[in-house]
Amino acid sequence: MAEANLEDKKTKIDEAMEWVDARFPATETWEYHLSKYWAPKNHNYYYVFGFLGIIVLVNQLLTGIWLTMNYVPTDERAFASVEYIMRDVNYGWLVRYLHSTGASAFFVVTYIHMYRALAYGSYKAPRELLWFVGMAIFLVLMAEGFMGYLLPWGNMSYWGAQVIISLFGAIPFVGPDIVEWARGDFLMSEVALNRFFALHVVLLPLLLVALVFVHIVALHHVGSNNPDGIEIKKKKDNQGIPLDGIPFWPYSIVKDLFALSVFLFIFLAIVFFAPEMGGYFLEIPNFEKADPLKTPAHIAPVWYYTPFYAMLRAATYPLFGMSAKFWGLVVMGGAIALPLALPWLDKSPVKSIRYKGVLSRWALRIFVVSFLVLGWLGVMPATKTYTIMAQLFTLIYYAYFVLMPWYTTVELTKPEPERVT
Repeated sequence: MAEANLEDKKTKIDEAMEWVDARFPATETWEYHLSKYWAPKNHNYYYVFGFLGIIVLVNQLLTGIWLTMNYVPTDERAFASVEYIMRDVNYGWLVRYLHSTGASAFFVVTYIHMYRALAYGSYKAPRELLWFVGMAIFLVLMAEGFMGYLLPWGNMSYWGAQVIISLFGAIPFVGPDIVEWARGDFLMSEVALNRFFALHVVLLPLLLVALVFVHIVALHHVGSNNPDGIEIKKKKDNQGIPLDGIPFWPYSIVKDLFALSVFLFIFLAIVFFAPEMGGYFLEIPNFEKADPLKTPAHIAPVWYYTPFYAMLRAATYPLFGMSAKFWGLVVMGGAIALPLALPWLDKSPVKSIRYKGVLSRWALRIFVVSFLVLGWLGVMPATKTYTIMAQLFTLIYYAYFVLMPWYTTVELTKPEPERVT
């Protein structure tokens, strides 16, 4: 009797799914992206950070929606509304810290995700478009973080935004107009606050979600890369299944879920015990209301922008009639845009760092060190010594990309294996 009821229940579920599939490709989508999406079986834990990025994105969207219910984007009430959320709204402090810590977590997982792509050549054919979309996500994420940085209307938010936006005034001819257009006023005011709020809450999240969707679709179309840089689609059995592939659901997702448990342990420990992270996640001057007459002793952006901020400050000499500020903007913009050219800069016959030569391995190591040092220099005062160091490590950062066509051509590489190891 129980078996008959179960069979009848299954039949009704099957009928329901058939009804849905006739109107929407639910089963087809599930199979294409999960149960019959073949992931390389040699994926290591570097490959979980894309999944963690999606988790953090969901956290940011949910906590952001809740915060907007109590936030007031006006000059007089923005800072007070944040204080109201922290002190008077039930668990408001928790949601605010989940959101602020989530912003830093987003960049942590993004930077590690990008490092994995650099190490294993995930930007090379046939994944060039996937790389471009990923870089677009990074650019939108930077804009989203910057817009949200101003919203607490703290003193560091105010002056940080003032400094960054004023940089565009160094662009010849159109610079001052761009600055005035971006602020909507001659100084940072409620007009800019409302604009940034609209962009941060509506436009940029929609664009970010759309790009993440396109990124996932593009990834599942060409297939995931792996630590060996081998295309598993080239070796298939009689049924067309890759010999070195495993179904993403449930086998790969298990590793992602384990990584998620570790990530949540660390993430929530920071949320509950060190949400300010010594002033790096939430700066001390930002606990004061924005004051146009009180400049912080040392203006610096949040830690995830500091490598590029250090490169901006590294330009100290005017050239060709252009100011040092203009060249700083060029250097910073170039540092963000250069990775887009990686598919053409890398001339190596192999993808993965496992089989590249000594020059590529050391170049990547030095590049990572230079990025970390630049991040540290970005929070330090602009003294003569630190400025010289910033100039040196900026050159090293650029050298990684500019010299790549040379060192990936002349170095000796190891032969790739026929199948994943």
